[in-house]
Amino acid sequence: MYFEPHHHDFVDFASTAPGADPEQVVVAGAGPVGLAVALGLARRGVAVTVLEAGDSVCHGSRAICLSRHSMEVLDRIGVGGEFARLSLPWTTGRSHYRDTEVLAFAMPHGEADVRAPMVNISQSVAEQILLDAALAEPRIKLRWKSRVTGVTQDEGQVTVEAETPAGPRVLRARHLVACDGAHSAVRKAFDVHLEGTSYEGRYVIADIHWESELPTERQAWFNPPSNPGQTILLHRQPDDIWRIDYQIDTDEDPEEAIREENVRAVITRHLEWLGTRKPWTLEWSSLYRAHARALGSFLHGRVLFAGDAAHLVPIFGVRGLNSGLEDADVYAWALAAVVNGEADERILRTVADERRDAWRQNAEQAEKSTLFMTPGTDGYRLTRDAVLQLALARPVLTHLVNPRQSSATHSRTSPLTHTAAPAASGPLPGDPLPDLKVIPVGGEETGLHALRGATFSLIAAATAADAARVASELSAFLPVTALATEGEPAPGVPVLGHEAAARLGLADGEALLVRPDGLVLARIRTGEPLGPLTRHLTDQLTAGGAR
Repeated sequence: MYFEPHHHDFVDFASTAPGADPEQVVVAGAGPVGLAVALGLARRGVAVTVLEAGDSVCHGSRAICLSRHSMEVLDRIGVGGEFARLSLPWTTGRSHYRDTEVLAFAMPHGEADVRAPMVNISQSVAEQILLDAALAEPRIKLRWKSRVTGVTQDEGQVTVEAETPAGPRVLRARHLVACDGAHSAVRKAFDVHLEGTSYEGRYVIADIHWESELPTERQAWFNPPSNPGQTILLHRQPDDIWRIDYQIDTDEDPEEAIREENVRAVITRHLEWLGTRKPWTLEWSSLYRAHARALGSFLHGRVLFAGDAAHLVPIFGVRGLNSGLEDADVYAWALAAVVNGEADERILRTVADERRDAWRQNAEQAEKSTLFMTPGTDGYRLTRDAVLQLALARPVLTHLVNPRQSSATHSRTSPLTHTAAPAASGPLPGDPLPDLKVIPVGGEETGLHALRGATFSLIAAATAADAARVASELSAFLPVTALATEGEPAPGVPVLGHEAAARLGLADGEALLVRPDGLVLARIRTGEPLGPLTRHLTDQLTAGGAR
């Protein structure tokens, strides 16, 4: 059954009186990024009010591919299990030129990995999972049909004006997180704009209900006999829903292309060419144009911008929602640390700059995918078709057809990342910590991230006593949990075994200090003085040592 969203009633609420204590955080937008921010903050004890102009989650599949790293983010806010239950994992894909396969790829995936590299789930279902969790969270207040119309701020608070069915309302908060999408009202209120590249090619995206035995993998056809000159993508979703994307000609009228009879004609020709005669129904369709654009800064005073309100990336390589969930993960722990008095507000500038650099990383990869998938000029199309033609005869060139699927971004250049200790192998400071299967001494198999939790953590190739000692010293600056790999466990310090140290590339006595968002902050040696690291943490987190 195709997903139909439930529509929510407006429930009136009072404005914040002038001079009253401001709310802790207001989030603009109840899409997946806004809900993830709200859940991440609430799980850390922060009260959140979410303003949403609409009255339901979205309709249509939209972003369907979630990366391994995004599933880690969702675990940290308590909904990963439900996402795993309702999604389809996949690791492989195929690309064809005309009727011949030119590429079969497999994303990196090993026996020790907790999750598949990618899962498919409709964005409407994804939003509903997040919404159900938010509705059950007492620290989150959801305000439907409340459209942001203005934002002002001073040194102490943000004032958010909203239009509601009961008239205008005004909320005052310590901080605002703008997650209100590509047409952000908060962005408009600040008169700031996304800058970058908009690509020429347009795609029709459609959901169909179709009972097919084709596998769960990414399928792409360039110039197929079914629809000469077009590029067609096919993805399986749960419940026999299939996503079909196809490029339209540059001189084709978009309004004509999206007419139901024309969408049906393209899909019919392709499915019949695939050899199926099974009936199918068109459930939803839309039109898409690729952009790689971002704000110059993701922080404006006391306002953080996240997701499409901050940046746009092309769908090719599925970096859009995945990068938005990364934004939510990073912002939630940093903003909660500020609200809870654990860090100075300067950390917000640091993480905002990190996320803009992450957009740059994504955009660089996405541009290569986009120019291949949707060549907007005759020159790009001729080049793309030449590569595909050559790949038929020279398999060594098939890597040029690589779709460059999304992977987690890094923070290696961030001021927060401590890079004093070089690493022989394993994750570098700033890299995401891989989530590996581990079996703690005396325990059952679990994931490394599930075991360490959503806090700062120290993973040491040392005994539990040594790991606990180092974590205790660091806890003078930030709360740190400890995990060891050698000897016997101690209270509150699980022991993972030597194999975990080897998989992380840790030599005896080495340790990783990991941020709440799973990025490695530092690589140290447990037997060496911690002065350089603690001075770094003091400078970056605590405004000269003042907690």
